Amino acid sequence: MSLIDHLTDITTWQAIATVASFITFVVICVWAYSRRNAAGFEEAAQLPFQE
Repeated sequence: MSLIDHLTDITTWQAIATVASFITFVVICVWAYSRRNAAGFEEAAQLPFQE
């Protein structure tokens, strides 16, 4: 199979989408649990309790 055949195959695009989605998920998890963002998330968590 040539490169063009691989790029036009739907299975290839499904695999690329799956890998891209997984990478996006991992990046979001790392961002959400990073210590650098903890203060902002703690402040946002307290918003409903403020007057």
